Amino acid sequence: MITTHSLPPLDASIKTAVTIGTFDGVHLGHTQIIKQLVEKAKILKVPAVVLSFYPHPRIVLHQDSGIKLLDSLQEKAAKLEALGVDYFVVYPFSKSFSRMKAATFVSDILVKGLHAKSVLIGYDHRFGRNRNANIEDLRNYGKQYNFEVIEISAQAIEAVAISSTKIRKALAQGQVKKANQFLGSAFSLSGKVVSGKQIGRTMGFPTANIKPTYSYKLIPKEGVYVIKSHLGGQEVFGMLNIGQNPTVTAQDAPSIFPKIEAHFFNFNKDLYEQEITVCLIDRLRDEIKFESLEALASQLKKDQSNALNIVTAYKSKK
Repeated sequence: MITTHSLPPLDASIKTAVTIGTFDGVHLGHTQIIKQLVEKAKILKVPAVVLSFYPHPRIVLHQDSGIKLLDSLQEKAAKLEALGVDYFVVYPFSKSFSRMKAATFVSDILVKGLHAKSVLIGYDHRFGRNRNANIEDLRNYGKQYNFEVIEISAQAIEAVAISSTKIRKALAQGQVKKANQFLGSAFSLSGKVVSGKQIGRTMGFPTANIKPTYSYKLIPKEGVYVIKSHLGGQEVFGMLNIGQNPTVTAQDAPSIFPKIEAHFFNFNKDLYEQEITVCLIDRLRDEIKFESLEALASQLKKDQSNALNIVTAYKSKK
């Protein structure tokens, strides 16, 4: 799959099948739409194109700096590629772009830019300046420019909205297994490993302190999770703590951003300055303030035992 932040340089003879949307999370609701796109592209023998926008329109139009998204662009691209998409076009979204007339969007983006032969769009999709154009307008443009418009049903669009809401609610409550069921894959966090206080190492539980690379990434409820990752070409499992580290952090100095620390089982290679991704499998418990480091270490041993049992069950289902 080719990911591009501008319109791809397609040969004039190449037509495409296109769908448009943010597809945050690329969850099971989205998957049905993407599969429909890919199947249509195969029938027409043309590339399947997903047209999306960055930054998220809410950030640009409403200065919504508090928005939290399920996927970074890189995570979204990986999921779309796995579903068989040929081009992931991440078009720059700006206030000037939002003022583009519907006719210009169709002629310059869909027709001249993407050579659309087929456009899959939601029944309630609106586009153009002030979002004043709808699917009927798009059908009329299709007659003018010779592309078909395939309507994504109300049921499919509703399924997307319901899934997104349920995923966010589940993650906010720490219910990662439930969220993963709706996602169709394990929710992941990515970031650079940075230096920490190394207190975990003194207790026999060295941790990788992860600084998320995507500032708009949704972070699940604070607590201790079971995770898996691919490090050094191998699949490894471990535990992840999201929170304030109350046992070792002064109560009067909480951070507005939770710390994210991973301990990997049977893995002791240096990960500093590396970009890593961890996938959340299950949740063990809430974050707890212990009276001493000894009490914390004792609990971590129990957590590890419980986590290994979960890993064993997880592997048996693969």
